[in-house]
Amino acid sequence: MGERITVENVGKVYGSGSRALDDVSLEIDPGVVLVLLGPSGSGKTTLLRSLAGIERISEGRLSIGSTVVADGRVHVPPERRDLSMVFQDYALWPHLTARDNVAFALKRRGLPAAERQVKALAMLDRVGLGRLGGRYPSELSGGEQQRVALARALVADTGLVLCDEPLSNLDADLRERMRIEISSLVRQAEATTVYITHDQAEAFALADRVGVLERGRLVQFGTPEEIYAAPASPFVARFTGLAGELAVRVRVRPAGGGLLEVEAATRSAVRPVAARPGAELTDGDDALLCIRPTAVRLSATDADDHHLVGTVADVAFRGRGYEHAVVLDEGTQISGIFSDVRIERGRSVGLRLEAPGCLVFSGSAAGMVPTAAADPPGPLAPPVAERPKLLSAS
Repeated sequence: MGERITVENVGKVYGSGSRALDDVSLEIDPGVVLVLLGPSGSGKTTLLRSLAGIERISEGRLSIGSTVVADGRVHVPPERRDLSMVFQDYALWPHLTARDNVAFALKRRGLPAAERQVKALAMLDRVGLGRLGGRYPSELSGGEQQRVALARALVADTGLVLCDEPLSNLDADLRERMRIEISSLVRQAEATTVYITHDQAEAFALADRVGVLERGRLVQFGTPEEIYAAPASPFVARFTGLAGELAVRVRVRPAGGGLLEVEAATRSAVRPVAARPGAELTDGDDALLCIRPTAVRLSATDADDHHLVGTVADVAFRGRGYEHAVVLDEGTQISGIFSDVRIERGRSVGLRLEAPGCLVFSGSAAGMVPTAAADPPGPLAPPVAERPKLLSAS
């Protein structure tokens, strides 16, 4: 059974004075898969290494189950934290076979050699590698090595598994298959899992809870659905997938809350847009409109239901249909617009924006972000992170 993880006001300051973690607090229920999401330098790897005991925290307290493993006075070393870890580079012993690599994790538990071998082979069977137990890491593919590393992490049955971007070295098809395997295996083991990634699509597919980190601070914590539907800031919205961003002015703020109307500050705007407020706003306020890819529909320019007009800059076939990028008059790009019909480059099109995927933030936030869109991934999009373990969330 997984362990409860408690992170209380944790900070980490390096000798140079740079702050890698700043007052981070989390509580993770047993058996939950928590994904820490953020760009390079956001602190997710430092938090994972702190949970593993590889890094000493400067402030706050970390608990695994009922045991305080780190605070101002205590630092329990990694080997005494009873956890397992899956590394980005697999970290397999090159001189040991796959079976012996997995069995090595049981050595510290004092099991007889014969029993270790039996349990190791059973775990390799569970990850589909029983027939390859006698091979050395150099004789295995990247995906097979990652499954050996996962088997080694799970065979010890520690209740806490930490994963440091374990899929980043795999090709796209193998990444998806391994993500499903990791999800299935850690849940079967009922292990509390903390997993770090910079890939929002991977995070949303795997997580029970997601923690978004920015410059060492935990800026949002919740289910994937909560974070996608109601991002706490433009940073979170951008990192979890935007088609584009526009400077706007609030036109109507209905009494009692709900949707508001905004006017885009671009010659490409045809009519006001209904959107969901992500901050306290009043009529006349300057603001930032963040547009999810799922909120944009292509239409003819002579239709009466579009909000913006632009020119198709690019079109890509995605199997189930076509993904378009449209450039507005002043150069702002709206990307990731899906249609089952291909519209050729250079053609003028209308864009209809649907309120559930349009989020408005305050003007002060608007000044901090570019108006050009970030690269969107599949249904979502974002940027990019070292080597420790994972947590679960409630």
